[in-house]
Amino acid sequence: MQRLIRALVAALVAVLVAANLPAPASAATWLGTWAASPQSGSREFDNQTLRQIVRTSIGGSAVRVQLSNAFGTRAITVSNVHVARRTTGSSIDPATDRTLTFGGQQSVTIPIGGLAVSDAASVPVAASSDLAVSFHLPSATGPATYHQTALQTSYIASGNVAGNAAITPTGETGDTFILSGVDVDNAAGTGTIVALGASIVDGVASSHNANRRWPNLLSNRLNASGRTVGVVNQGISGNQLLRDGAGQSAINRFERDVLNQTGVKWVVFADNPINDVGSNRPVPTAQQLITGARNLIDRAHARGIQFICATLTPFQGANYWTQEGENSRAAYNAWVRGAGSGCDRVVDFDAATRDPANPARFLPAYDPGDHLHPNDAGFQAMANAFDLAWFGATSGTPGVQLRSRANNQLVNAGPTLVANGDATTFDRVDLGNGNIALRSRANNMYVAAEAAGAQPLIANRTAVGPWETFQVINNPNGTISLRAQANGNLVCADGGGAQPLIANRTAIGPWEQFDVVNV
Repeated sequence: MQRLIRALVAALVAVLVAANLPAPASAATWLGTWAASPQSGSREFDNQTLRQIVRTSIGGSAVRVQLSNAFGTRAITVSNVHVARRTTGSSIDPATDRTLTFGGQQSVTIPIGGLAVSDAASVPVAASSDLAVSFHLPSATGPATYHQTALQTSYIASGNVAGNAAITPTGETGDTFILSGVDVDNAAGTGTIVALGASIVDGVASSHNANRRWPNLLSNRLNASGRTVGVVNQGISGNQLLRDGAGQSAINRFERDVLNQTGVKWVVFADNPINDVGSNRPVPTAQQLITGARNLIDRAHARGIQFICATLTPFQGANYWTQEGENSRAAYNAWVRGAGSGCDRVVDFDAATRDPANPARFLPAYDPGDHLHPNDAGFQAMANAFDLAWFGATSGTPGVQLRSRANNQLVNAGPTLVANGDATTFDRVDLGNGNIALRSRANNMYVAAEAAGAQPLIANRTAVGPWETFQVINNPNGTISLRAQANGNLVCADGGGAQPLIANRTAIGPWEQFDVVNV
Protein backbone atom coordinates (compact mmCIF):
# COMPACT_ATOMS: atom_id res chain seq x y z
CA MET A 1 0.00 0.00 0.00
CA GLN A 2 2.79 2.46 0.91
CA ARG A 3 4.52 1.70 -2.41
CA LEU A 4 1.29 2.45 -4.24
CA ILE A 5 0.85 5.76 -2.39
CA ARG A 6 4.43 6.79 -3.15
CA ALA A 7 3.94 5.89 -6.80
CA LEU A 8 0.74 7.94 -7.02
CA VAL A 9 2.40 10.96 -5.39
CA ALA A 10 5.36 10.68 -7.79
CA ALA A 11 3.00 10.48 -10.74
CA LEU A 12 1.08 13.55 -9.54
CA VAL A 13 4.27 15.57 -9.16
CA ALA A 14 5.38 14.49 -12.64
CA VAL A 15 2.07 15.65 -14.12
CA LEU A 16 2.36 19.01 -12.33
CA VAL A 17 5.90 19.51 -13.54
CA ALA A 18 4.91 18.62 -17.10
CA ALA A 19 2.07 21.12 -16.90
CA ASN A 20 4.41 23.77 -15.44
CA LEU A 21 2.39 23.84 -12.21
CA PRO A 22 3.78 23.93 -8.67
CA ALA A 23 4.04 20.72 -6.69
CA PRO A 24 1.66 20.46 -3.73
CA ALA A 25 2.93 22.23 -0.61
CA SER A 26 3.61 20.28 2.54
CA ALA A 27 0.67 20.23 4.90
CA ALA A 28 0.65 22.83 7.66
CA THR A 29 0.51 21.74 11.28
CA TRP A 30 -2.05 24.11 12.74
CA LEU A 31 -2.58 24.43 16.48
CA GLY A 32 -4.69 26.82 18.47
CA THR A 33 -2.59 29.36 20.36
CA TRP A 34 -5.45 31.56 21.64
CA ALA A 35 -9.24 31.44 21.64
CA ALA A 36 -12.29 33.03 23.25
CA SER A 37 -15.73 31.49 23.44
CA PRO A 38 -18.38 33.48 21.51
CA GLN A 39 -21.36 34.95 23.32
CA SER A 40 -24.43 36.94 22.38
CA GLY A 41 -23.77 40.66 22.81
CA SER A 42 -25.43 44.04 22.31
CA ARG A 43 -22.65 46.42 21.20
CA GLU A 44 -22.72 47.58 17.57
CA PHE A 45 -20.00 48.98 15.30
CA ASP A 46 -20.07 51.03 12.10
CA ASN A 47 -17.01 52.30 10.16
CA GLN A 48 -14.70 51.54 13.06
CA THR A 49 -11.43 49.71 13.59
CA LEU A 50 -10.91 47.20 16.37
CA ARG A 51 -7.36 46.49 17.55
CA GLN A 52 -7.58 43.56 19.92
CA ILE A 53 -4.68 42.24 22.00
CA VAL A 54 -4.29 38.50 22.54
CA ARG A 55 -1.68 36.46 24.40
CA THR A 56 -0.24 33.50 22.54
CA SER A 57 0.43 30.17 24.21
CA ILE A 58 2.76 28.68 21.59
CA GLY A 59 4.50 30.22 18.62
CA GLY A 60 4.90 29.21 15.01
CA SER A 61 6.11 30.17 11.58
CA ALA A 62 2.71 31.30 10.25
CA VAL A 63 -0.55 32.59 11.68
CA ARG A 64 -4.25 32.72 10.82
CA VAL A 65 -7.30 34.05 12.65
CA GLN A 66 -10.90 33.00 13.14
CA LEU A 67 -13.75 35.53 13.08
CA SER A 68 -17.15 34.61 14.47
CA ASN A 69 -20.67 35.83 13.75
CA ALA A 70 -22.15 33.00 15.83
CA PHE A 71 -24.72 35.22 17.54
CA GLY A 72 -25.06 38.05 15.02
CA THR A 73 -28.43 39.21 13.76
CA ARG A 74 -27.18 40.07 10.26
CA ALA A 75 -24.29 39.23 7.95
CA ILE A 76 -21.20 41.30 8.79
CA THR A 77 -18.34 42.46 6.60
CA VAL A 78 -14.80 42.54 7.97
CA SER A 79 -11.99 44.10 5.96
CA ASN A 80 -8.33 45.14 6.12
CA VAL A 81 -7.43 42.46 8.68
CA HIS A 82 -3.92 42.71 10.15
CA VAL A 83 -1.86 40.78 12.65
CA ALA A 84 1.32 42.12 14.24
CA ARG A 85 3.39 42.00 17.39
CA ARG A 86 2.08 44.51 19.92
CA THR A 87 4.75 46.80 21.38
CA THR A 88 2.98 48.90 24.02
CA GLY A 89 -0.59 50.03 24.41
CA SER A 90 -2.32 50.12 21.02
CA SER A 91 0.95 50.35 19.02
CA ILE A 92 2.49 47.58 16.94
CA ASP A 93 5.87 46.71 15.46
CA PRO A 94 5.36 47.52 11.75
CA ALA A 95 8.13 45.10 10.72
CA THR A 96 5.94 42.23 11.94
CA ASP A 97 2.68 43.49 10.42
CA ARG A 98 0.93 41.20 7.94
CA THR A 99 -2.32 41.67 6.04
CA LEU A 100 -4.59 38.63 6.25
CA THR A 101 -6.79 37.54 3.38
CA PHE A 102 -9.81 35.26 3.09
CA GLY A 103 -9.71 33.12 -0.03
CA GLY A 104 -7.26 35.68 -1.41
CA GLN A 105 -9.63 38.60 -0.76
CA GLN A 106 -8.97 41.45 1.67
CA SER A 107 -12.49 41.44 3.02
CA VAL A 108 -14.96 38.77 4.01
CA THR A 109 -18.70 38.74 4.65
CA ILE A 110 -19.69 36.33 7.41
CA PRO A 111 -23.30 35.10 7.41
CA ILE A 112 -25.47 34.89 10.51
CA GLY A 113 -24.11 32.05 12.64
CA GLY A 114 -20.99 31.76 10.48
CA LEU A 115 -17.26 31.51 11.04
CA ALA A 116 -14.51 32.86 8.75
CA VAL A 117 -10.96 31.47 8.88
CA SER A 118 -8.28 33.57 7.23
CA ASP A 119 -5.60 32.40 4.86
CA ALA A 120 -2.19 31.80 6.41
CA ALA A 121 0.34 34.61 6.73
CA SER A 122 4.00 33.71 7.01
CA VAL A 123 5.43 35.55 10.01
CA PRO A 124 7.28 34.27 13.08
CA VAL A 125 5.03 34.27 16.12
CA ALA A 126 6.57 33.81 19.55
CA ALA A 127 5.12 31.88 22.46
CA SER A 128 3.82 33.89 25.42
CA SER A 129 3.76 37.10 23.40
CA ASP A 130 1.18 39.80 22.70
CA LEU A 131 -0.33 39.91 19.23
CA ALA A 132 -2.51 42.73 17.94
CA VAL A 133 -5.30 41.62 15.61
CA SER A 134 -6.77 44.65 13.87
CA PHE A 135 -9.65 44.91 11.41
CA HIS A 136 -12.07 47.41 9.95
CA LEU A 137 -15.85 47.07 10.21
CA PRO A 138 -16.97 49.23 7.26
CA SER A 139 -20.72 49.01 7.79
CA ALA A 140 -23.22 48.58 10.60
CA THR A 141 -22.74 45.24 12.32
CA GLY A 142 -25.83 45.05 14.46
CA PRO A 143 -25.21 43.45 17.88
CA ALA A 144 -21.76 41.92 17.52
CA THR A 145 -20.77 38.47 18.76
CA TYR A 146 -18.36 39.00 21.64
CA HIS A 147 -16.62 37.48 24.64
CA GLN A 148 -17.02 39.22 27.98
CA THR A 149 -14.33 39.57 30.64
CA ALA A 150 -11.27 39.34 28.42
CA LEU A 151 -9.16 40.83 31.26
CA GLN A 152 -7.14 42.49 28.51
CA THR A 153 -7.45 46.05 27.23
CA SER A 154 -8.21 46.34 23.52
CA TYR A 155 -8.83 49.44 21.42
CA ILE A 156 -11.48 51.02 19.20
CA ALA A 157 -10.76 53.74 16.62
CA SER A 158 -12.79 55.64 14.05
CA GLY A 159 -12.53 54.80 10.37
CA ASN A 160 -10.19 52.37 8.63
CA VAL A 161 -6.84 52.51 10.44
CA ALA A 162 -6.20 48.78 10.92
CA GLY A 163 -2.91 48.96 9.02
CA ASN A 164 -1.49 51.88 11.00
CA ALA A 165 1.42 51.21 13.34
CA ALA A 166 -0.03 53.70 15.83
CA ILE A 167 -3.70 54.55 16.16
CA THR A 168 -5.62 57.14 18.16
CA PRO A 169 -8.24 55.14 20.05
CA THR A 170 -11.64 56.66 20.61
CA GLY A 171 -12.32 54.05 23.26
CA GLU A 172 -11.04 51.02 25.10
CA THR A 173 -12.75 47.74 25.91
CA GLY A 174 -12.20 44.84 28.23
CA ASP A 175 -14.20 42.52 25.98
CA THR A 176 -13.32 40.76 22.73
CA PHE A 177 -15.48 41.24 19.63
CA ILE A 178 -15.85 38.96 16.58
CA LEU A 179 -12.33 37.54 17.00
CA SER A 180 -12.68 33.98 18.33
CA GLY A 181 -9.37 32.24 17.59
CA VAL A 182 -5.74 32.55 16.56
CA ASP A 183 -3.86 29.55 15.15
CA VAL A 184 -0.17 29.03 14.40
CA ASP A 185 1.68 26.61 12.16
CA ASN A 186 4.24 24.72 14.25
CA ALA A 187 5.55 21.38 12.98
CA ALA A 188 7.01 20.61 16.42
CA GLY A 189 3.62 20.96 18.11
CA THR A 190 1.93 17.92 19.65
CA GLY A 191 -1.59 19.23 20.20
CA THR A 192 -3.81 21.81 21.84
CA ILE A 193 -5.36 21.80 25.31
CA VAL A 194 -8.83 23.33 25.57
CA ALA A 195 -9.71 24.68 29.01
CA LEU A 196 -13.51 24.52 29.28
CA GLY A 197 -15.18 26.21 32.19
CA ALA A 198 -16.69 29.31 33.71
CA SER A 199 -15.30 32.38 35.48
CA ILE A 200 -12.38 30.58 37.12
CA VAL A 201 -11.16 29.36 33.72
CA ASP A 202 -11.85 32.84 32.35
CA GLY A 203 -9.53 34.28 35.00
CA VAL A 204 -11.92 36.47 36.99
CA ALA A 205 -10.05 38.00 39.97
CA SER A 206 -6.66 37.63 38.27
CA SER A 207 -4.63 40.76 37.54
CA HIS A 208 -5.84 42.74 34.53
CA ASN A 209 -3.51 42.80 31.49
CA ALA A 210 -1.15 40.39 33.27
CA ASN A 211 -2.14 36.99 31.79
CA ARG A 212 -2.33 35.29 35.19
CA ARG A 213 -5.26 32.99 34.39
CA TRP A 214 -4.42 29.36 35.15
CA PRO A 215 -4.46 28.36 31.44
CA ASN A 216 -1.80 31.06 30.78
CA LEU A 217 0.27 29.83 33.71
CA LEU A 218 -0.05 26.20 32.59
CA SER A 219 1.14 27.29 29.15
CA ASN A 220 4.16 28.97 30.72
CA ARG A 221 5.06 25.72 32.49
CA LEU A 222 4.69 23.71 29.28
CA ASN A 223 6.86 26.11 27.30
CA ALA A 224 9.58 26.11 29.96
CA SER A 225 9.57 22.30 29.97
CA GLY A 226 10.32 22.15 26.25
CA ARG A 227 6.87 20.88 25.25
CA THR A 228 5.15 22.51 22.29
CA VAL A 229 1.49 22.36 23.32
CA GLY A 230 -1.12 25.02 22.62
CA VAL A 231 -3.49 26.11 25.40
CA VAL A 232 -6.75 27.89 24.56
CA ASN A 233 -9.23 29.34 27.03
CA GLN A 234 -12.93 28.58 26.58
CA GLY A 235 -14.19 29.87 29.89
CA ILE A 236 -17.32 32.01 30.18
CA SER A 237 -18.05 33.83 33.43
CA GLY A 238 -21.28 32.52 34.95
CA ASN A 239 -21.47 29.57 32.56
CA GLN A 240 -23.16 26.35 33.62
CA LEU A 241 -22.86 22.71 32.63
CA LEU A 242 -26.56 21.97 32.33
CA ARG A 243 -28.39 25.23 31.60
CA ASP A 244 -28.02 28.11 29.16
CA GLY A 245 -27.70 31.55 30.71
CA ALA A 246 -24.32 33.26 30.71
CA GLY A 247 -23.56 31.79 27.32
CA GLN A 248 -24.79 28.45 26.09
CA SER A 249 -24.36 25.60 28.55
CA ALA A 250 -21.19 23.52 28.35
CA ILE A 251 -23.24 20.71 26.85
CA ASN A 252 -24.69 22.96 24.14
CA ARG A 253 -21.42 24.70 23.21
CA PHE A 254 -19.16 21.66 23.44
CA GLU A 255 -19.13 20.99 19.70
CA ARG A 256 -18.10 24.54 18.77
CA ASP A 257 -15.90 25.44 21.71
CA VAL A 258 -14.06 22.15 22.20
CA LEU A 259 -14.49 19.55 19.47
CA ASN A 260 -13.99 22.07 16.65
CA GLN A 261 -10.97 23.82 18.14
CA THR A 262 -7.81 23.68 16.03
CA GLY A 263 -5.52 20.77 16.91
CA VAL A 264 -7.41 19.82 20.07
CA LYS A 265 -5.97 16.73 21.76
CA TRP A 266 -6.94 17.32 25.40
CA VAL A 267 -9.82 19.05 27.17
CA VAL A 268 -9.78 20.12 30.81
CA PHE A 269 -13.31 20.37 32.15
CA ALA A 270 -13.31 22.66 35.17
CA ASP A 271 -15.63 24.93 37.13
CA ASN A 272 -19.02 25.07 35.32
CA PRO A 273 -20.83 22.88 37.90
CA ILE A 274 -20.10 25.41 40.67
CA ASN A 275 -22.52 27.76 38.92
CA ASP A 276 -25.06 24.96 38.46
CA VAL A 277 -25.22 24.29 42.21
CA GLY A 278 -24.88 27.95 43.17
CA SER A 279 -27.35 29.60 40.80
CA ASN A 280 -30.27 27.16 40.69
CA ARG A 281 -33.04 26.28 43.13
CA PRO A 282 -33.60 23.45 43.63
CA VAL A 283 -29.88 22.70 43.59
CA PRO A 284 -28.96 20.09 40.95
CA THR A 285 -27.99 16.76 42.44
CA ALA A 286 -24.51 15.33 42.04
CA GLN A 287 -26.00 12.66 39.80
CA GLN A 288 -27.37 15.29 37.42
CA LEU A 289 -23.92 16.89 37.25
CA ILE A 290 -22.28 13.51 36.70
CA THR A 291 -24.70 12.65 33.89
CA GLY A 292 -23.88 15.96 32.20
CA ALA A 293 -20.14 15.44 32.57
CA ARG A 294 -20.40 11.91 31.17
CA ASN A 295 -22.12 13.36 28.11
CA LEU A 296 -19.03 15.50 27.49
CA ILE A 297 -16.63 12.62 28.19
CA ASP A 298 -18.38 10.35 25.69
CA ARG A 299 -18.40 13.02 22.99
CA ALA A 300 -14.71 13.79 23.50
CA HIS A 301 -13.73 10.13 23.42
CA ALA A 302 -15.74 9.62 20.22
CA ARG A 303 -13.39 12.15 18.60
CA GLY A 304 -10.19 10.71 20.13
CA ILE A 305 -9.78 13.62 22.58
CA GLN A 306 -8.47 12.94 26.09
CA PHE A 307 -10.73 14.22 28.84
CA ILE A 308 -9.14 15.66 31.99
CA CYS A 309 -11.59 16.18 34.85
CA ALA A 310 -10.96 18.90 37.41
CA THR A 311 -12.33 18.80 40.92
CA LEU A 312 -14.43 21.79 41.93
CA THR A 313 -12.72 24.40 44.09
CA PRO A 314 -14.16 25.47 47.47
CA PHE A 315 -16.75 28.26 47.54
CA GLN A 316 -18.10 28.52 51.07
CA GLY A 317 -18.58 32.21 51.83
CA ALA A 318 -19.58 33.07 48.26
CA ASN A 319 -22.90 34.86 47.99
CA TYR A 320 -24.69 31.86 46.47
CA TRP A 321 -23.21 29.10 48.65
CA THR A 322 -25.64 26.71 50.35
CA GLN A 323 -25.13 23.49 52.24
CA GLU A 324 -27.05 21.67 49.52
CA GLY A 325 -24.66 23.05 46.94
CA GLU A 326 -21.71 22.02 49.08
CA ASN A 327 -23.08 18.50 49.31
CA SER A 328 -23.38 18.28 45.52
CA ARG A 329 -19.84 19.66 45.10
CA ALA A 330 -18.40 17.10 47.52
CA ALA A 331 -20.24 14.21 45.84
CA TYR A 332 -19.20 15.37 42.37
CA ASN A 333 -15.56 15.61 43.48
CA ALA A 334 -15.74 12.12 44.95
CA TRP A 335 -16.99 10.83 41.60
CA VAL A 336 -14.21 12.64 39.70
CA ARG A 337 -11.58 11.11 42.00
CA GLY A 338 -13.10 7.64 41.97
CA ALA A 339 -12.66 4.70 39.64
CA GLY A 340 -15.03 4.31 36.71
CA SER A 341 -15.68 8.01 36.08
CA GLY A 342 -14.38 7.81 32.52
CA CYS A 343 -11.97 10.69 33.15
CA ASP A 344 -8.61 10.03 31.50
CA ARG A 345 -6.84 12.14 34.12
CA VAL A 346 -7.82 14.11 37.22
CA VAL A 347 -6.37 17.50 38.16
CA ASP A 348 -7.25 18.17 41.79
CA PHE A 349 -7.95 21.90 41.91
CA ASP A 350 -9.84 21.40 45.17
CA ALA A 351 -6.79 19.95 46.95
CA ALA A 352 -4.55 22.63 45.42
CA THR A 353 -6.59 25.59 46.73
CA ARG A 354 -8.52 24.58 49.85
CA ASP A 355 -7.72 25.56 53.41
CA PRO A 356 -6.68 22.37 55.27
CA ALA A 357 -8.19 23.80 58.43
CA ASN A 358 -11.52 24.47 56.68
CA PRO A 359 -11.72 22.41 53.45
CA ALA A 360 -14.94 24.06 52.26
CA ARG A 361 -13.09 27.39 51.94
CA PHE A 362 -10.14 28.70 49.97
CA LEU A 363 -6.77 28.91 51.63
CA PRO A 364 -6.74 32.55 52.82
CA ALA A 365 -3.59 33.29 50.81
CA TYR A 366 -5.51 32.35 47.63
CA ASP A 367 -8.77 34.20 48.39
CA PRO A 368 -9.18 37.70 46.91
CA GLY A 369 -12.19 38.25 49.17
CA ASP A 370 -15.15 36.95 47.20
CA HIS A 371 -14.55 33.34 48.37
CA LEU A 372 -15.34 32.07 44.87
CA HIS A 373 -12.42 32.95 42.59
CA PRO A 374 -8.74 32.45 43.38
CA ASN A 375 -6.24 35.30 43.18
CA ASP A 376 -3.02 35.22 41.16
CA ALA A 377 -1.30 32.97 43.70
CA GLY A 378 -4.27 30.62 43.66
CA PHE A 379 -4.24 30.44 39.86
CA GLN A 380 -0.55 29.56 40.00
CA ALA A 381 -1.31 26.76 42.47
CA MET A 382 -3.93 25.42 40.05
CA ALA A 383 -1.49 25.52 37.12
CA ASN A 384 1.09 23.74 39.26
CA ALA A 385 -1.39 20.91 39.97
CA PHE A 386 -0.98 19.49 36.45
CA ASP A 387 1.45 16.65 35.77
CA LEU A 388 3.11 17.84 32.55
CA ALA A 389 3.87 14.24 31.57
CA TRP A 390 0.17 13.97 30.66
CA PHE A 391 0.93 16.13 27.64
CA GLY A 392 3.76 14.05 26.23
CA ALA A 393 7.49 13.97 26.62
CA THR A 394 9.85 16.86 26.07
CA SER A 395 11.54 17.18 22.69
CA GLY A 396 13.93 14.35 23.61
CA THR A 397 17.08 16.42 23.93
CA PRO A 398 17.82 18.70 26.88
CA GLY A 399 17.01 22.32 26.28
CA VAL A 400 18.87 25.35 27.56
CA GLN A 401 17.91 28.74 28.87
CA LEU A 402 20.25 31.74 29.03
CA ARG A 403 20.57 34.06 32.01
CA SER A 404 22.25 37.39 31.42
CA ARG A 405 24.89 38.50 33.92
CA ALA A 406 23.94 42.09 33.02
CA ASN A 407 20.73 41.92 35.08
CA ASN A 408 20.49 38.27 36.21
CA GLN A 409 17.34 37.81 34.08
CA LEU A 410 16.53 34.88 31.79
CA VAL A 411 16.40 35.53 28.06
CA ASN A 412 13.06 35.53 26.25
CA ALA A 413 12.61 35.18 22.48
CA GLY A 414 9.53 37.19 21.74
CA PRO A 415 10.79 36.76 18.89
CA THR A 416 13.44 39.49 19.53
CA LEU A 417 15.75 38.24 22.27
CA VAL A 418 15.71 40.24 25.49
CA ALA A 419 16.73 39.43 29.08
CA ASN A 420 13.44 40.16 30.82
CA GLY A 421 12.99 37.06 32.99
CA ASP A 422 10.26 35.42 30.85
CA ALA A 423 12.36 32.41 29.86
CA THR A 424 12.45 30.79 26.44
CA THR A 425 13.94 27.32 26.12
CA PHE A 426 16.33 26.79 23.21
CA ASP A 427 17.70 23.73 21.48
CA ARG A 428 21.47 24.07 21.36
CA VAL A 429 22.45 22.71 17.94
CA ASP A 430 26.12 21.69 17.70
CA LEU A 431 27.60 22.85 14.38
CA GLY A 432 31.15 21.67 15.14
CA ASN A 433 34.38 23.61 15.74
CA GLY A 434 32.90 25.29 18.81
CA ASN A 435 29.98 26.77 16.85
CA ILE A 436 26.31 26.41 17.70
CA ALA A 437 22.88 27.51 16.55
CA LEU A 438 20.01 28.26 18.93
CA ARG A 439 16.52 27.12 17.96
CA SER A 440 13.70 28.65 19.99
CA ARG A 441 11.19 26.11 21.24
CA ALA A 442 8.64 28.92 21.38
CA ASN A 443 8.28 29.02 17.59
CA ASN A 444 10.74 26.38 16.31
CA MET A 445 12.81 29.08 14.59
CA TYR A 446 16.57 29.68 14.66
CA VAL A 447 18.07 32.77 16.28
CA ALA A 448 19.72 35.14 13.79
CA ALA A 449 22.05 38.11 14.19
CA GLU A 450 19.70 40.13 11.99
CA ALA A 451 21.04 42.36 9.21
CA ALA A 452 24.52 40.84 9.58
CA GLY A 453 24.50 41.78 13.25
CA ALA A 454 23.39 45.39 12.83
CA GLN A 455 19.97 44.65 14.34
CA PRO A 456 18.93 42.77 17.51
CA LEU A 457 18.98 38.99 17.70
CA ILE A 458 15.67 37.51 16.59
CA ALA A 459 14.28 33.97 16.35
CA ASN A 460 12.90 34.06 12.82
CA ARG A 461 14.88 31.66 10.60
CA THR A 462 14.03 28.20 9.33
CA ALA A 463 17.60 27.23 8.38
CA VAL A 464 21.13 27.82 9.66
CA GLY A 465 23.54 30.08 7.77
CA PRO A 466 26.27 32.52 8.86
CA TRP A 467 23.81 34.88 10.57
CA GLU A 468 22.49 31.94 12.63
CA THR A 469 25.93 30.66 13.68
CA PHE A 470 27.59 31.63 16.98
CA GLN A 471 30.96 30.68 18.44
CA VAL A 472 30.83 29.67 22.10
CA ILE A 473 33.49 31.23 24.36
CA ASN A 474 33.80 29.54 27.77
CA ASN A 475 34.68 32.16 30.38
CA PRO A 476 36.74 31.44 33.55
CA ASN A 477 33.74 32.21 35.82
CA GLY A 478 31.64 29.45 34.25
CA THR A 479 29.62 31.71 31.97
CA ILE A 480 29.66 31.68 28.19
CA SER A 481 29.87 34.43 25.62
CA LEU A 482 28.64 34.22 22.05
CA ARG A 483 30.46 35.60 19.03
CA ALA A 484 28.28 36.10 15.96
CA GLN A 485 29.72 34.75 12.74
CA ALA A 486 27.68 37.39 10.94
CA ASN A 487 30.03 40.21 11.99
CA GLY A 488 32.58 38.75 14.43
CA ASN A 489 31.16 40.74 17.35
CA LEU A 490 30.08 39.52 20.78
CA VAL A 491 26.44 39.25 21.76
CA CYS A 492 25.54 41.84 24.40
CA ALA A 493 22.53 42.33 26.68
CA ASP A 494 22.53 46.00 25.73
CA GLY A 495 21.55 48.69 28.19
CA GLY A 496 22.35 46.42 31.12
CA GLY A 497 19.67 44.04 29.88
CA ALA A 498 17.04 46.71 29.30
CA GLN A 499 17.40 46.48 25.51
CA PRO A 500 17.31 43.49 23.14
CA LEU A 501 20.41 41.33 22.69
CA ILE A 502 22.63 42.51 19.84
CA ALA A 503 26.04 41.44 18.46
CA ASN A 504 27.89 44.75 18.76
CA ARG A 505 30.74 44.34 21.27
CA THR A 506 34.43 43.58 20.86
CA ALA A 507 35.33 42.79 24.50
CA ILE A 508 33.76 40.62 27.19
CA GLY A 509 32.26 42.21 30.29
CA PRO A 510 29.17 41.37 32.39
CA TRP A 511 26.81 42.47 29.60
CA GLU A 512 28.42 39.90 27.28
CA GLN A 513 28.26 36.97 29.73
CA PHE A 514 25.47 34.42 30.07
CA ASP A 515 24.82 31.52 32.40
CA VAL A 516 23.55 28.37 30.71
CA VAL A 517 20.60 26.80 32.54
CA ASN A 518 19.87 23.21 31.48
CA VAL A 519 16.19 22.27 31.47
